[in-house]
Amino acid sequence: MTTTSKAMPSIRRADLLRAAERAIILALIACGAALIIVPLLLTLYLSVFDEKLILFPPRGYTLAWYAAIVANFGKAAMTSLRLGALSVVGSLAIGIPAGIGLARHRFRGRGAIATLLLAPLTVPGIALGLAIFVALVAIDEQLGSAVTGSMIGLVLAHIMITTPWVVRLCLASLTNHDRAAEEAAASLGAGPLTVIWRVTLPAMRAGIVAAALFAFVISFENLELALFLTSPGVTTLPVAVLQYLEYHIDPLVSAVAVAQIAAVAVLLLVLDRFVRLGQVVR
Repeated sequence: MTTTSKAMPSIRRADLLRAAERAIILALIACGAALIIVPLLLTLYLSVFDEKLILFPPRGYTLAWYAAIVANFGKAAMTSLRLGALSVVGSLAIGIPAGIGLARHRFRGRGAIATLLLAPLTVPGIALGLAIFVALVAIDEQLGSAVTGSMIGLVLAHIMITTPWVVRLCLASLTNHDRAAEEAAASLGAGPLTVIWRVTLPAMRAGIVAAALFAFVISFENLELALFLTSPGVTTLPVAVLQYLEYHIDPLVSAVAVAQIAAVAVLLLVLDRFVRLGQVVR
C-alpha cells in the first residue's frame, strides 16, 4: 500500500471533523440568535393584540396600545430621560479623566483606584440600592437635608452605576490607540492639556460615544435603584411599568417595550453611521 493511500483515511477524518466543528458552531449561533430574536418577536406580537387581557388567539389586532403610551407613561418617561441625561453628563465627567489617567499613567495605588471605580459592577443591584438608601437616610438625619427620594439622590446613585461602564469603554478605546501621536505632539511643545484636547480625546471619540450610550441605557432601564430611591413626585419609567403591572395585564407594557427597543435601535444606527462604535473593541 502506498503512502498516498494510507494518508487518505486521515484526510477524510480531518475533513469530517472540520465539517462537524462548523455544524456545531452554526448550531450554537442559531440557538443564540433564536434566544435573542424569539422573545423580541413575541413582544412585538403581543403589543398589537386587540384585547384588554392577554388572550390567545386574539380577536383582532390594533395599534391603539402605542397611542396610549404617552397618556400612561409620558411623565415617568420624561423623568427617566432627564435622569439618563444627567447620569451621562456626570459619568462622563468622572469616567473620561479616570480612563485617561488609568490608561496613560503608572502610579502608586493605580490598581486600587481601578478596582474602586469598577466595584459597583460586582454588587447586586438590590443590595446596592438598599445600601444607598440607608446612606441617604443617614445623611438626611445628620444634615437635615431631603436628599432621600429626590432627583439629586437618584442622579448621584445612577452616576455610581454608570461610571464603571464609561471607564471600561474609555480604557478599551485607548488600549487600541498608539501613543506615538501624543508623544509627537508633546515633543513639538504641546502641553499636557493640549495633547489631551487635540489628540487623546479625538482618538477616544468612538469610545466616548459608546460610553455615553451605555450609560444612558443603563440609567434609563435601571429598576433596582429606583425601587428604593424614587418618591411619588419622582417616578421613573421602570417603576411606573412595574406599578402598572400590579393592576393590569394587557398589551400596553409590550408596546412600551417595543417602543424602547425601537428607539435604542434607531439611536444605535444613527450613531454608528457617524461614529463607528465597533472600533471601540477592535
